[in-house]
Amino acid sequence: MRLDNLAFPRLGYRTTSLLFLAGAIAALILADISVTSLNPWAEMHRLLAGVIRPDFLSVELMSVVWTVAFAVIGVSLGATVGLLLALIFERFRAIRLLSAFLRSVHELFWALLLIQISGLSPTTGILAIAIPYSGIFAKVFSEMIEEADLSAEKVLPAETSIVSRFAYSRIPELAPQLWTYTLYRLECGLRSTLVLGFIGLPTIGFHLVSYFKQGYYAQAAALLAAFYLLIGSRRLWARPVTIPFLIVGSILVLPETVGSTSALTNLVRFVTQDIVPSPLRTPDGVSPAAIGAFFLWLWAIVAKQVIPGTIQTLILSQIAVVAMAIIALALFPIICRRFLGRFGQLIGRVVLVVVRSTPEYMVVYVLLQLLGPSMLPAIIALSVHNGAIVGYLLGRHADALEYRADAPKGVNLYSYEMVPRLYGQFLAYVLYRWEIILRESAIFGILGIATLGYYFDAAISEIRFDVAVVLVLAAAFLTMGVDAMSRGLRRRLHIDAMSTRLAEAPVSAMEPVAAPRERTA
Repeated sequence: MRLDNLAFPRLGYRTTSLLFLAGAIAALILADISVTSLNPWAEMHRLLAGVIRPDFLSVELMSVVWTVAFAVIGVSLGATVGLLLALIFERFRAIRLLSAFLRSVHELFWALLLIQISGLSPTTGILAIAIPYSGIFAKVFSEMIEEADLSAEKVLPAETSIVSRFAYSRIPELAPQLWTYTLYRLECGLRSTLVLGFIGLPTIGFHLVSYFKQGYYAQAAALLAAFYLLIGSRRLWARPVTIPFLIVGSILVLPETVGSTSALTNLVRFVTQDIVPSPLRTPDGVSPAAIGAFFLWLWAIVAKQVIPGTIQTLILSQIAVVAMAIIALALFPIICRRFLGRFGQLIGRVVLVVVRSTPEYMVVYVLLQLLGPSMLPAIIALSVHNGAIVGYLLGRHADALEYRADAPKGVNLYSYEMVPRLYGQFLAYVLYRWEIILRESAIFGILGIATLGYYFDAAISEIRFDVAVVLVLAAAFLTMGVDAMSRGLRRRLHIDAMSTRLAEAPVSAMEPVAAPRERTA
């Protein structure tokens, strides 16, 4: 039978949703979601008791300061490099591939590699943020530049350079968009910087790990409250007039490097020795025997680490994507005026903003202590965090819809009016978050879940950096592949032009400042 005679089902909203649901059910059968803790409720009770009685006097103020400093400098450096790459992004395929690779590797992976070069230093924290963010900024800024009005550029002399053309014809129009997106990324940078504390950098996350390990939940709750206040007040302290002072101040307050280290010497050793595959480290150089040994070495890593880690990463991400979608559909009405009114909408938004501002890595860390080692903590953290983000965005879209005067109310409004009209936008968000969830799933292996990060962390611990690099490349290519599939699905469903990020969602009357359109990174 010829394949071109087979009738494949038409790919639409329903078919796509059913395929994802079927994949999640199959993944659930293979996943380990058991609760192994002897008495999780007792520990949960202690945690809740600490949350309702936070110890604000225990907050380490310098950890808050250093969290801001790493984020400000890292995001500023990433935005600067990203803007330079954006100028030539569409001209060179190599730049596009480089940007895709940089943003596909999680900040924690970058940090664990950079520690081998610059140690527990500000350089490690800053570059761990700046490197992936430069790839993200390059992609988003390039799309903003391409969509800018070209009328001002047409009056410039033909011999005007690329830099001059951009400075005089594009910056005046693009400045508000570039600023709004950078401000949004600063919030993401604060969350990323907090997580870097889990590997030893002196940010808020460093003290959170200590408090959670010792069961000091009141102190941990106070530190988290300080972090939420930092996120919530971002628009007050991160303004165009304050950014230069923030950058200078952040440079001045950076912590000292732990221990003495020579970054240049470590870099040379890392590049010329550590990451060179062990079979190729022969006195005679690269020989046929060494090449054969290399392929055997590589296949052992692929068969015993890359393939099992990839399967577990895909299983975890598939379950989390579908759980996130269900949670988002259930949550978005709590921020809609037509369901809860203005006061209820405000409360709902506060709840969802708090949930989305909490890094998944930290939630997984806490839940692993409460529930024991399995995929369940990661599924809960990923689905709830991303469900809150998508639910928040859908709620804003729902408030922006125009309704008939005789529109139904309650469940009928939700089932027959809102969800059918928002479902394409909903799928756009879900498909975009798919790649992000996969990227996060990979790093949870560092906490003991058997995803790609598990094998990466083991390689770092065993000082097998050549193996670690292979695993990072595998994680990056997996993320890039899922990202390409996501974009392909959005094009085939004709939802590729719909918004996928926070700054693209409509702004209601309760939010007076409108955010410009932000494209997919």
